Amino acid sequence: MAVMRFVLMTVAMLLGLATPAAAELAGSGGPHITASLVPESSAPAAGQRTTLAIYMVPQPGWHGYWRTPGDTGYPMKIDWTLPKGTTAGDPAYPVPTTLVIAGLMNHVFEKPYALLVPFDVPAGLAKGTKLPVSAKLDYLVCSPSICVPESASISTTLTAGDGTPDATSAAKFDAWRKALPRPLGSPAEFEVKNGKFRIAVPLPASVTPNQPHLFAVTDGAVNYAAPQTVSRDGDTLVIETAAGTTPPKSFEGVLSLGDGTGLSLTATPGAVPAAGASGTASHGTLMLALIAFAGALLGGLILNIMPCVFPILSLKALSLAKAGGDERTVRREALAYTAGVILVCVGLGGVILGLKAAGTQVGWAFQLQDPRVILVLILLTSAIGFNLAGLFEFGAVSAGSDLAAKGGTAGAFWTGALAAFVAMPCTGPFMASALGVAVELPAAAALLVFVGLGIGFALPFLLIGYVPAFRRLLPKPGGWMETFKRILAVPMFLTALGLAWVLGHQTQANGVVVGLGAAMLLAFGLWLTGLRQRGFKAASWVPAAAGLLLAVGSMALLPPKETKATEASTTSQPFDEAKLAALRAQGKPVFLYFTADWCLSCKVNEKVAIERTETQEAFRKAGVVTMVGDWTDGDAAIGRFLEAHGRSGVPLYLWYAPGSSQPKELPQVLTPGLLAGLAKS
Repeated sequence: MAVMRFVLMTVAMLLGLATPAAAELAGSGGPHITASLVPESSAPAAGQRTTLAIYMVPQPGWHGYWRTPGDTGYPMKIDWTLPKGTTAGDPAYPVPTTLVIAGLMNHVFEKPYALLVPFDVPAGLAKGTKLPVSAKLDYLVCSPSICVPESASISTTLTAGDGTPDATSAAKFDAWRKALPRPLGSPAEFEVKNGKFRIAVPLPASVTPNQPHLFAVTDGAVNYAAPQTVSRDGDTLVIETAAGTTPPKSFEGVLSLGDGTGLSLTATPGAVPAAGASGTASHGTLMLALIAFAGALLGGLILNIMPCVFPILSLKALSLAKAGGDERTVRREALAYTAGVILVCVGLGGVILGLKAAGTQVGWAFQLQDPRVILVLILLTSAIGFNLAGLFEFGAVSAGSDLAAKGGTAGAFWTGALAAFVAMPCTGPFMASALGVAVELPAAAALLVFVGLGIGFALPFLLIGYVPAFRRLLPKPGGWMETFKRILAVPMFLTALGLAWVLGHQTQANGVVVGLGAAMLLAFGLWLTGLRQRGFKAASWVPAAAGLLLAVGSMALLPPKETKATEASTTSQPFDEAKLAALRAQGKPVFLYFTADWCLSCKVNEKVAIERTETQEAFRKAGVVTMVGDWTDGDAAIGRFLEAHGRSGVPLYLWYAPGSSQPKELPQVLTPGLLAGLAKS
């Protein structure tokens, strides 16, 4: 591959210089890239490391080359002249861009860029010792029509000091570090088969790259100019392209995520999932979806005994017993009820997934964060309670709303929809964890989990409709049903009371007054409707409609939701070195961890250990302050902190015990027991 690149470059230069215009262009206006050597600290400390930047500024229309230049070009060669005892490491390149010329792929830099070089100063140097540093650079600079080899001599003189970064260089180095690819932190796997190079990169499904491209560092592994196909397989990004001339034993590369960001990765031979238009569910994702489906089904089943749902289900079941033994009618109603339940569950699930995709943090019952929705549910549960208590008649027992007044299949459908809607404030065992997993799954698998929730919720009614033996277990209809109906009003009123408490928690006392006032207006209208119903008067619904209109209109009087500060003991603070120093000076235990959205192992540790209830409870009791450094966007301050701790990427977990001079570095795989144990020690 290197020989072919040399031949192509030689031909390109000869052809380019064969024209007078090109020769004139090549011989004038040079250099076409201006090079300089910039130190991060002009006074590096003895025995420590600083960073030098080789800053390259191409002229408009010209470009320099990345460490692996592609089909043409060659990387920069650096010949250092250094003081005795000092060493310069390998340069770190920023994420390049692609440039195709005459069908040849080039990995280039068309804008100013910097190569960052680690520079080690020996111990024992006296302050004030001069350290002259120089280098001779040989590099290729090209335009779309011609390539010119250039050389440059760069130098700077450092003075041994305290290592303080230069104030004039700090912002520049922050920007240059942000342009470097971040280490992926998780191993990738690749395979070469049938002329194809395929690689599986672990990348959370929540990360959406913008026109991703794989830049191969390993020479000869891929055909640089071949198209690259990118697909998803859950938390794995699968990239497929044409294989190169030399099948590699290991692979190194950089995955560009768009907007100048990228991830450096290494890969070993292994199994790569089949590619698809949008990625197919991997075995792990499928198993997780099935487990979440089972959990949602069980959680939906348990929802039926919640006080907000049990009365509706009970009366609907008894209405079937009262209706007689027409199997076809009973089964149709059972299916209609199930359809209503599933429609609401899937609809709400779709809204949750849509909002989450838009960047909003939501979950089951997210709408209950709005006081107006709470007020609507208070009115709805109160109206159902008043109906069960006999204050007024709400059409047939099977009614879920005025639409259910039609009875039969339509009534059963809207009863199911009403039951699912009223169940929104409730969360039963198994359900929370299942829905928590669902919102992290691909959309199709997530919606399947919400279907499971609906099936579980409707399962008792389905069994009653399709299994005659279950219907025979129901008590025979009789006068006791009216008494039972009155008793079922109690859990509905308790649900309304609980919702009023939630409203008060969001809006304080004024909100509770508005909510109870609205419920009283509705009750008064329903009471008048009940009187007119018993007197067989026409238009008996008018008082109820007026009461409902006034009650809903009271939403305008609701005070805004109060934003309360979350307890510091159970929430994390963003990373700040000054704040960290202050907390340590106060003798507080601190758990500091560094993460990124694209770091799969980071997210796993957060889910299975850091965010677990037992961990947070142990931290709360011990007064542990959790501090998080999010390196998703390559924050320069975090990059410097990681470097200072000998790390080039995330995750990094540090425990600062009270009174300790140095933090304890924790393992890459965390457990709740490990973190809770640190808090208790």
